[in-house]
Amino acid sequence: MIQHRMAPMSEMIRVRPTQDGTYTVYRGMTALISGLTRLQAERYEASIARQQQGLVSAGA
Repeated sequence: MIQHRMAPMSEMIRVRPTQDGTYTVYRGMTALISGLTRLQAERYEASIARQQQGLVSAGA
């Protein structure tokens, strides 16, 4: 399981495998997207992390 903590106010982003062999991306307890390959899920997670990082940088 991959976890990121970007900003103090942001919720943890997680990629978790499902029983059918696909992956789901969560923000906190909310599923953002499911049915992805691991590579797709990791790329989606990375794009969210970059967006959050940009928001944190813009607020500084």
